[in-house]
Amino acid sequence: MTYSVNELFGIAGKVAIVTGGSRGIGRMIAEAYVANGVKTYITARKIEACEQTASELGELGECIALPADLSTAAGREELVTEIMSRESSIDILVNNAGAAWGAPFEEYPEEGYDKVMDINVKAIFMLTRDLLPLLEKNASPAEPSRVINIGSIDGLRVATTDNFAYGASKAAVHFLTKNLAVRLASKGLTVNAIAPGPFESKMMDYMLTQFRDKIETENPLGRIGNPMDMAGLAVYLASPATRYMTGQVIALDGGRHLGARQD
Repeated sequence: MTYSVNELFGIAGKVAIVTGGSRGIGRMIAEAYVANGVKTYITARKIEACEQTASELGELGECIALPADLSTAAGREELVTEIMSRESSIDILVNNAGAAWGAPFEEYPEEGYDKVMDINVKAIFMLTRDLLPLLEKNASPAEPSRVINIGSIDGLRVATTDNFAYGASKAAVHFLTKNLAVRLASKGLTVNAIAPGPFESKMMDYMLTQFRDKIETENPLGRIGNPMDMAGLAVYLASPATRYMTGQVIALDGGRHLGARQD
C-alpha cells in the first residue's frame, strides 16, 4: 500500500489553538498551520500584538486573535469560555506560551520563580484540562486530537545561564507530556513535546545579540533554528503521520543538547 504526501502530512480542515502565538516560536507554528488550511486561534497577553499577528497571518488563511493572560485562572477561564462559544470541537492545542527569568542563584526572587512555573507548567496543565471536552469531541484512535507542548533543551541539559526556574519548568513540561500522553490516550488524544534550541524570539533576543557567534559556532549543525525548521515539526506532529506517536519529547536544536560541535 502506498500513501501520498497529503495523506501522510495533510492537516487542512482542522481547528487549532496556539498559545503565545503572536511572536517567536508560537507565530512560526501558527503561520505553518494557517498556510496549510488550519483554522487557527492565537492567544497572547498583549492585545495589539495578538490582533496584528492575526491580521498578518489572515492573508494566508483563517487566523483569529483571542488575547488572554494564561498565567491567571481568570485569563484561562475567559479563553476557554470564548473558544467554547465559537467551536464545538478542536483538533490541535499547542501549549507554547511561556516566560523566563534570569538572576544569580543568591538573588533569585520568589516572584520570578512563581511566574515562570505558573505560566510554563501550571497553565499547560490547567488549559489542557479545561479544553479536554473540545479536544475529545471528535477524537478517535484512527484520528486523534493533538496536544503539542513546547519544552526546551534547557529541560534536557543544564544551561550555562542563571535561568534556574526556566530549566526546571521545561523539564516539568517534558514529564507532564509523558504523564498526559498515558492518561489521555484512552480519550483519543496524543500528547507530544518539542524541545527547541535557539530560535529567533524575544526570549532569545539578549543571548543572540550578545553571543550569537558563540551559540552558532558551538552548535553541531552550525546555526540556530529557523521558521521552516519549526513549521516542519509542528505540521508533522499534527498530521496523520504521527497518529501512533505519543509521549515523545523531540529536541529541535541542531544536536546542541548532545554536546558542542566537534571539528
